[in-house]
This record gives sequence, structure tokens and C-alpha cells, in this order.
Amino acid sequence: MARFPENFLWGGAVAANQCEGAYLEDGKGLDCSDVTLCGPTRYIDYELEIDPNKFYPSHEAIDFYHTYKDDIKLFAEMGFKVFRTSINWSRLYPTGEETEPNPAGVRFYHDLFDELHKYGIEPLVTKSHYESPLALTKKYNAWMDRRLVEYFERFARTCFTEYGSKVKYWLTFNEINNIMKAPFLAAGIDTRNMGDNWEPQIYQAMHHIFVANAKTVQLAREIMPDNQIGIMLSLSNVYPGTCKPEDVFATMGVRRRSLLFSDVMLRGSYPGYFWKMLREAGVTLDMKPGDLELIRKYTNDYLGFSYYRTNAFSVGDPMVFSTGGGFGHDNPYLKVSSWGWAIDPLGLRYTCNELWDRYQKPLFIVENGLGMVDTIEEDGSIHDVERMEYLRDHLEAVADAIDDGCQVMGYTWWGPIDIVSAGTGEMKKRYGFIYVDRDNEGNGTGERRKKDSFEYYKKVIATNGEDLEI
Repeated sequence: MARFPENFLWGGAVAANQCEGAYLEDGKGLDCSDVTLCGPTRYIDYELEIDPNKFYPSHEAIDFYHTYKDDIKLFAEMGFKVFRTSINWSRLYPTGEETEPNPAGVRFYHDLFDELHKYGIEPLVTKSHYESPLALTKKYNAWMDRRLVEYFERFARTCFTEYGSKVKYWLTFNEINNIMKAPFLAAGIDTRNMGDNWEPQIYQAMHHIFVANAKTVQLAREIMPDNQIGIMLSLSNVYPGTCKPEDVFATMGVRRRSLLFSDVMLRGSYPGYFWKMLREAGVTLDMKPGDLELIRKYTNDYLGFSYYRTNAFSVGDPMVFSTGGGFGHDNPYLKVSSWGWAIDPLGLRYTCNELWDRYQKPLFIVENGLGMVDTIEEDGSIHDVERMEYLRDHLEAVADAIDDGCQVMGYTWWGPIDIVSAGTGEMKKRYGFIYVDRDNEGNGTGERRKKDSFEYYKKVIATNGEDLEI
């Protein structure tokens, strides 16, 4: 019996702001990533203007805007069935407030999707992946203002009308549960003038996003009823630091901070624990009549999620966040990557079972991968055995989860080609099966080079996951 379904969607995933570059080309407006810098405080020490004396990684990235045909040809050589990317909102609507989209931006994504279909690759498209129009942050503080529901609905209508015949699989917001940990990154919200106790204020923005998500699903049902529209959350997991009941209960509370979003968008209502969070924070949500009914009626079709690592949590642990997940302390039973992220394949199986049991809706692992430093040998080869081992071990875990009864639609490795890191803006933190000659300062030829993992993933896909031997 095959371990992966016959129609399993194998592929890779990127985000527009981390690969496209061309940050002002053909009428594109500034998005939030365009004012973020390279370094460990990329999404903390930010300004909302571009300083000509500073380096912004997204401005050129890997120039996918111009190289996408060659890159997609390489993806096709690996045998991709699906390729996840995003539509940069500011490429279609430069300020977010225009009433008509930018024609050049519309054309680019038509060309991109056509190129994918040329090789039989299905696009998996995220509508908002850490690239909100910067103008909306400056004018409204982004999702803190209800008007963004209208602007996002207009953007969604354009996407579905233009690309609904070319894109079967959609995701509304990327890792939107990170809004409570990294609001500027996830939702374009500038917290600098919101005081130290800014997190409860974010609850109102969350409500606006839940309404926008429901309206987007409603539009999808009307415009492209045969397509699927999912959600995407960061669901790297957390274990109790001990079996002390207080640690176990506190860990459940930490996990709920992420599962709240899938509870709302898949089940269609605010769970009781969220109402308690509002009461304890002294927050009363500003809702319009019909909001809760809209959220109840228009739930999403599947759960896309990222999984990179796990850690442990005990009462009193500081709240620590990175783009690979957050909270707590290291697990002494796990080895870690070069960037300190725990490597836990069994945690992925655990997470699939947790999510399937909770929602009984199809799962799509749309981000999983290992960032590491690659070394080019004298003959030009790149022997990235550690990356292949990570991939093998996590795919074994996915196969086990499917055998457990979890319905998993597909798997898209994060960064099949080296791109700008979301968390640090670095290029040296490489995930790809394809090396890109560009460094942290933007130097390099941009040349593409296959790593050993390229042929390995090609074999995995060709055998539908049956041959995972390195």
C-alpha cells in the first residue's frame, strides 16, 4: 500500500516579498517588507521610510520577477506538482486604496501562472504573505482600521476574477496567528505609538481580519465555486516543559493562542476561551451587525500550516518569538539547527494528528524546511546531506501521520530555491535545493546552481515518496 496518496501535491513554497525583487518596477507600491533591514532585529528596529544609505533585502531579493521562467523550469525538472507563492498586494494595488488594479501587476501574475501551467504545475496562492501595502500602515495603521476589510475585499475580487480559472488552491493570510507576536510582519501594524500594553489592542485587528477572511471565502464561493480556499497558520508546536499540572495547563494556553485562528476560520465562531481573554484584557470588540453570522457561514476548506520545530514551555518562561515558532525553552532531547531551531520530525506527526483530530478538515503542509549555511566545493558542487536528512525524516513523519488516518493534501518545502530569510533578511540562511549566488549585502551574480538535494527531492517526487533513501 502506497504511503502517500496518488494525487499527493509535491512542491515548494516561496513568498513574493522574499524572492521577486523589482520592488518599484512596473508601478508596484511599497509594501512593509520594503522598509525592513537585514539582521536579527529585522522586524523590530524598523522605520517607515527608505534610507538610501541602508540595504533592504527585498528590493532585489533573487530577482524572481525577471528570472521566474528559468526558475520554474528547474522546479519542473524536480517534478513539482504544485508551487506556492503569493500575490503581492502592493503590486496590484500600490497604496491599497486604488479602485482599479495596476495593469502591469495583473499581467505579471497571469504570465507567472501560465508559465507554471506550461509544465503542469498547479499554483498555490497566498493573498497576503507579509507584504501589506505600506501606505495602509501609514494612513490607517493597517488592520487596526475597519476600512481594510473593504480594501482587502476589492483585492480578493480582482484576484479571483483575474486568476480564478488558473489557480485552484488559495490561502487568505500567511501565518496570521503571528499577529499577536509580530504584528508589523504579519499584518503591517506599527505598535510604537500603541503603548507597552499593545497586545490587547490587536484583538480588534484580529476581528477585522476574521471578517475579511469570511468575506473572501464568500467571494470565492460566488466567483470560483469549484476552487478551494484555505487558511495558513504558523503551527510549529510546543510541549509542556514538565508533567507538572501547572506547566501542562499553561502550555495549553500557549497553544490556544495559535489555534484560536483556526478555531474561528474553520469552526466559524469565537471559542469560549477567547471571550475570557477579552474580559481579562478589558476589551470589548467593535463589531457590526452580521459579523458573527458572516464568520459562522463562510468557513475555509482546508488548513495550510508551517511546521519547523518544537520547544518546551513552563510557567514563568519568557515569551520568545521567531518566524519558526516561539515560546518557552529548548528541549534537551532534540538536536538543533545552525540557527538554534530544534529538529523534531515526530513533532510534525504529532501536529498533524492534533490538527486532524480537532478539525477533520484536509491538512496541507505548506512550509517545512531547514535553513543552513551551504559550502560550495572546488568543483562547484554543494553536498547538503543535512538538508536531505531533515527532508527524509520529516517525510517519514508525514507518511506515518497519513497512516494514522490524517488527510494530508500535499507538502511544499519552504524555499526550494534560496530566498531572503523572513526572520533575519539573510541570504546565508539557505533553504533551497537550488543555490543562488547572492550574499547578505546583495552582492553576487545571481547564478543558480543545483545542490545534491535537488536530485534527492526529484527522486522523492518521482517515486511519490516511496524512495526516501539518501
